[in-house]
Amino acid sequence: MLVALLVLGAVVTPATAIATPAEGPRIVAAYPNPVADGDRGEFVVLDVPSDTRLDGFSLADGEDRASLPNRTVEGRVILTADPGAIPNDTTGRVLAVEGFPSLANGGERLLLQRGNRTLAVVRYVDAPEAEIRQWPGGWRPLGATDFPVRHTGGGTATAFVLPDAPGVPVETVADADERVLLGGYTFTDERVRRALVAAERRGVEVRVLVDGAPVGGLPRSMAEELDRLADAGVAVRVVGGPHARYDFHHAKYAVVDETALVLTENWKPAGTGGRSSRGWGVRLADEGTAGALAATFRADFAGRDARPWPAFRRGRRFGSGDRSNASYPTRFDPERVDVRNVSVLVAPDNAERGVSERIRGAEESVSVVQVSLGGADGPFTTELLRAARRGVRVRVLLSGAWYVREENRRLAGVLNDRASARDLPLAVRLADPDGRFRKVHAKGAVVDRETVLMGSLNWNAHAARENREVVLALGGPEVADYYGRVFEADWKGGRGSDLPVGLLVAVALAALVAVWVGRRVRFDGDRATWNV
Repeated sequence: MLVALLVLGAVVTPATAIATPAEGPRIVAAYPNPVADGDRGEFVVLDVPSDTRLDGFSLADGEDRASLPNRTVEGRVILTADPGAIPNDTTGRVLAVEGFPSLANGGERLLLQRGNRTLAVVRYVDAPEAEIRQWPGGWRPLGATDFPVRHTGGGTATAFVLPDAPGVPVETVADADERVLLGGYTFTDERVRRALVAAERRGVEVRVLVDGAPVGGLPRSMAEELDRLADAGVAVRVVGGPHARYDFHHAKYAVVDETALVLTENWKPAGTGGRSSRGWGVRLADEGTAGALAATFRADFAGRDARPWPAFRRGRRFGSGDRSNASYPTRFDPERVDVRNVSVLVAPDNAERGVSERIRGAEESVSVVQVSLGGADGPFTTELLRAARRGVRVRVLLSGAWYVREENRRLAGVLNDRASARDLPLAVRLADPDGRFRKVHAKGAVVDRETVLMGSLNWNAHAARENREVVLALGGPEVADYYGRVFEADWKGGRGSDLPVGLLVAVALAALVAVWVGRRVRFDGDRATWNV
């Protein structure tokens, strides 16, 4: 039976904040376990109404009690014994508190008091290193963002797909006059690198942020391209380390002046270079979307886990990488389309909720293209099944690439069998490129021929909850018609790929493949999660 606390008539569970008077300060966060020796930099965060004098208030932990300084404050206030140890990316006014209680890593009960009156109590247990406890909420890495879904009015866009239109990404970067903020997972596209260097030499603000430990390791070709950027004066940072805010910086986008460029593809020959993958992309002339992405970029670029490339690469060794050099015909030219509205979604902040809400709102159809779906019980698969049960026509086109082929065959079999048994309007198949591209790498959906979802998000729980991802929800029949036509062509190209579960490769071959690719897979529980 869960024990509850009773303070001033408010009853809550031990892990939550006790209700405080609407007009009074409240405890909203605590940071008990900093990385620094001796836990230097511990702090507690208050949310304070405007023009509040703190004299007479105190913070206690049941053993020690510290009086708050005589200051008139408002908003987010950070209380600490050592203001100089508070990380730069921590938001709020910092106040030094003499006799600040030591916050135990194993657990603590914190009280906000005024005189002898207790206004609020919060509790935490087992504080993870470098994570902050929020009320309401839970533990999260210090410095992780909490962006809401940001909505804009849309505008004129260039819709394009890869490998058909590899010129759009590099042309967009080459046209920069004021700024290029490029976020990526990997970066080996030398065409884009040349455009970035040229922009830097013209006096354009150029910044690049990529992941420092992509699955399979950071390849030598990527290190060479980043070296060239840094040598030309481009500010390059990589995200990673033992206390990184996200497992992977997996986003794929750029802000060029007031234009937003969002991709499903990596900045490499196989992706933006048009040498391998089926991908989706959009270039949108919309100041609001560009501003939302720029805010995301700057928050990540300034994060404690974003290190300058020259310092990061010192003493490191790099592996071999993929140098795709195939060529494919252009079947879908870029098109200028009207976008009526845009929602900027980012993971882990809000993308899972934002994508799920659009699937839940579907009335007629949902057409999905994904590398994989993270299993039959994943959050997005669950939403698609629910949509099908409502009578929505659901089609899912999955990649047939070697690293997900068997997983996707099994999933297609399970979902198609379930749809057949329950007479659901749902079909899943593996893509057959038929010479048009090498593999499906796109991560998108068309909902009710009115909304397009596209971006870096692989539709699995790990990507949605642990990675930095960027997704746009684009509204309007014109943009939906373009990607809908691409989906139809790729869906028809995959006829005959609804494969039964029983088609398995030989055990010996599977074992060899497992050994070879094992180092390239990140496991989420019992399920492999691919960051591609």
